[in-house]
Amino acid sequence: MKLYIKNMVCSRCKMVVKSVFENMGINPIAVELGEVELKNDISENQKQELLKSLRGIGFDLINDKKSKTIDAIKILIIDLVQNKNNDLKINLSNYLSQKLNQDYNTLSNLFSEVENTTIEKYFIHQKIEKVKELIIYDELSLSEIAYSLNYSTVSHLSNQFKKVTGFSPTYFKNIKTTKRKQIEDL
Repeated sequence: MKLYIKNMVCSRCKMVVKSVFENMGINPIAVELGEVELKNDISENQKQELLKSLRGIGFDLINDKKSKTIDAIKILIIDLVQNKNNDLKINLSNYLSQKLNQDYNTLSNLFSEVENTTIEKYFIHQKIEKVKELIIYDELSLSEIAYSLNYSTVSHLSNQFKKVTGFSPTYFKNIKTTKRKQIEDL
């Protein structure tokens, strides 16, 4: 049995969700971003208790196909930005279509309808949050950050950064007090 879980976006999320299951005496076979595979079905009472525990820590069970698809899109984009910088060079629409085996126009229309933003804007916001993180760490120059996130130029990154945040990257670097948003809040 597979259960689909909303807001699982990082390895810590996987650990937390796994511990929720284990604390309930349910030992999952596998815990991946957005899904948990169980050996056996669980009762409706267990499912309700699980739902309560997951919601208490910011997660939720997903039951409908639309929500599963939206969550899958978000997970793929977050994983792409956070972990696969070299793959950022590929076309996002092709990447999502291949990974989800669906037409990009269908994915895009569904995402826009449910999330009230486009996939592209969501992707840009994820990249800008990654830029903020890298600026705060202060280990890479702006040129290196631009290169690692596949911006064509530093000015392209700067323009996009300012459009999203209202600040230039340099100004942001100087203030460093602007709080970053959590991935699931974007």
